[in-house]
Amino acid sequence: MPTRTRIKICGLTRETDVADAVAAGADAIGFVLYSASPRAVTIAQAVGLARTLPPFVTPVLLFVNPDPAQVLAALAAVPQAMPQFHGDESPALCRAAGRPYLRAVPMAPGVDLLDWARRYGDAAALLLDTASPARGGTGKVFDWSLVPANVPLPVVLSGGLTAANVGAGMARLAPFAVDVSSGVEAAKGIKDGALMRAFCGAVRAADVTHLDTP
Repeated sequence: MPTRTRIKICGLTRETDVADAVAAGADAIGFVLYSASPRAVTIAQAVGLARTLPPFVTPVLLFVNPDPAQVLAALAAVPQAMPQFHGDESPALCRAAGRPYLRAVPMAPGVDLLDWARRYGDAAALLLDTASPARGGTGKVFDWSLVPANVPLPVVLSGGLTAANVGAGMARLAPFAVDVSSGVEAAKGIKDGALMRAFCGAVRAADVTHLDTP
């Protein structure tokens, strides 16, 4: 069957950027509920932005070491959202959300991705991002050779992706989805419509290349 790599654009803060991301072809839109991030929004802002999404475009709420009550409150306010845990959250905290979730893995030498897959075996996918104290949005690519070939969960490739390199990452890892933030920005938290269109176009072009490769 044809392969279609899903696209998540993360760290949106403005309605106009959400509209541009949807028009570009994003399948999921990420809202950062982490106050230390320059891309942070409040739950109320996330609610307003999520309301502008059309059917079949999924809002994703990104948490970093949240209070469990914050997670439940946010998911109640945006009932169609998928949570993404980007900090040191335990498997129990992730599961307590009561819905499919993304588990971010900070990729660096020595990380045992198969152990992460075992501990978070009920995750919808593992999101592979460059390890950083900033918890994402660094614009830096991690060493893709750290990813073993036999990861038993769907993989979302993240970390320093742009229109120029996303095709190479897809060819190397064949991820279920790709995730971009800084690579489509004019400034932190301010997306660029042309860059989002170029990124989504590069993903679609790479999908076609993959299908045409024997």
